[in-house]
Amino acid sequence: MNFEAVTIKDIAKELGISASAVSKALKDSHEISEKTKKLVLECAKKHNYQPNPMAQSLKRGNSKSLGIVISTIDNQFFSQVISGIESVAYSKGYNVIITQTHESYDLEVSNVQHLTVRAIDGLLISLSTETKNTDHIRRLHDKGLPIVFFDRVTEDIETHKVIADNFGGAYEATKSLIDLGYRKIAHITNSAHVSITIARLNGYIRALEESNMPVDDKYIKYCVHGGRDIAEVEKVLNELLNSGDRPDAVFAASDRITTTTLGLLHDLGFKIPDDIALLGFSNTHLAKVLNPSLSTVCQPGFEMGKIATEMIIKLIESKRPVTEFETVVLPTEVIIRNSSQPASIVK
Repeated sequence: MNFEAVTIKDIAKELGISASAVSKALKDSHEISEKTKKLVLECAKKHNYQPNPMAQSLKRGNSKSLGIVISTIDNQFFSQVISGIESVAYSKGYNVIITQTHESYDLEVSNVQHLTVRAIDGLLISLSTETKNTDHIRRLHDKGLPIVFFDRVTEDIETHKVIADNFGGAYEATKSLIDLGYRKIAHITNSAHVSITIARLNGYIRALEESNMPVDDKYIKYCVHGGRDIAEVEKVLNELLNSGDRPDAVFAASDRITTTTLGLLHDLGFKIPDDIALLGFSNTHLAKVLNPSLSTVCQPGFEMGKIATEMIIKLIESKRPVTEFETVVLPTEVIIRNSSQPASIVK
């Protein structure tokens, strides 16, 4: 059975009056008698009539809706970002439409197209790991659609951006491993072209160089789908573990890669951190209770969502064209727990 929403025309037909009269009655117009208003409201309630948001947006010139594009909502970081987005959007009278790319470029293009058909007022987007070409977003930007990038961004489109201090977080994380005595630190990261990959890799490299440690390519592994495919993480981890010069620590560059690596090391029988240490970007609330507790680089996801939404609403509601844009960089926090702390110094 197909659901068909009740329209003003349906109410008009049932009551034997014009659609115009029904519309005016629903708006409490003085042109319509109280008796007719009562009949219209009772009929609308009986049939659970709801105004068509698309039709209303066309009349108003806006939809009071924001389109959101993320990789996956089951990622704790993005869940926190969405909570931040909603906290601002709802308070300002905006609705949000959330879509997931699952790290697919094709799905990202499809989602963006779907959102524009829904007549959104603005787009908040974090690019998928497969996205290299941003023409599908540029076309909308050139037509005047307000767009704000967050987390994974592009330099090809001039607009507001909100990111974490990926370089600083990776630098501090790698430095902490060095300070704890690790000397063969591997780095498992996302696709090489992604903005966060580049920044985090550079932070890792800087920390090694400042400590006069070699940057060895065999210790740097890429997961082109951002760790979404467990087999992908398993493959690169096995390459590290089965090499003739096994690393003594792994620095992972994303939430999914970090937690997947922890599980795989457990499955392979490695003792963490005695056999190999682990530290990675992760916003999971379970970091404290995992076995061992997980050392992490935490990003301010909620704050990122709030700031990005404040930016997009300012763009939407600006009376004049906006020509100056900013990139907000939010601090990260490195939290050392048992997964990277040698047993000899665990208190």
